[in-house]
Amino acid sequence: MPDPTFPIMAKWPPQFPDRIQLYSFPTPNGVKASIMLEETGLPYEPHRVTLADTDVRSPEFLSLNPNNKIPALIDPNGPDGEPLGLFESGAILLYLAEKSGQLLGQTKADKHRVTQWLMFQMGGLGPMFGQLGYFHKFAGSEIEDPRPRARYVAEAKRLLNVLDGQLVGQNWIAGDYSIADIAIAPWLRGLDYYEVKDTIGWDKYTNVIAYLDRFLERPAVQRGLNIPPRD
Repeated sequence: MPDPTFPIMAKWPPQFPDRIQLYSFPTPNGVKASIMLEETGLPYEPHRVTLADTDVRSPEFLSLNPNNKIPALIDPNGPDGEPLGLFESGAILLYLAEKSGQLLGQTKADKHRVTQWLMFQMGGLGPMFGQLGYFHKFAGSEIEDPRPRARYVAEAKRLLNVLDGQLVGQNWIAGDYSIADIAIAPWLRGLDYYEVKDTIGWDKYTNVIAYLDRFLERPAVQRGLNIPPRD
């Protein structure tokens, strides 16, 4: 039976209520959670939540995430054995890393280095790439004023230069493979969807290109990119 503490379960009933319940869609933010769950091996059950208002603005979904964005999850066995609901992809990555004891480094110093790059994605790469997509491919492209688009093109290039420099001489952004990579790489992949690679001069970021290729070769990543399936 759905837990009455979590009304979302009435709209997306769990078949396996003892597992982590993931509510998501395969966007750059959404696949962070599914890839992380695949990498850690934590048992979970995915639920497809589309970006339509009938899903993300439904009372059931808003009861778990009042910000009406995917992903969100419920862990029936949270801290102290109590159920825990969470939203925001960065918070979910941190929680799952701590729960599993994986992908957050080996030391306290490692954890902080990983977290700073996670915040780099959350506060910079994701929002700026998203705005670039809006002004290049979507409704913003109809705006005649060239300044918004130019601003986000320049900022995307700046952020890619930061990443390219950080990746000199190392395979992963914070040393070992971590939640920072799971946060960053899906947004790099999203540049294809936004059709901006020529605009930003993608081919010159050779370290970033090789980094994304390494990420996409991981079996857990390949599985997580299509969880839940789009249709």
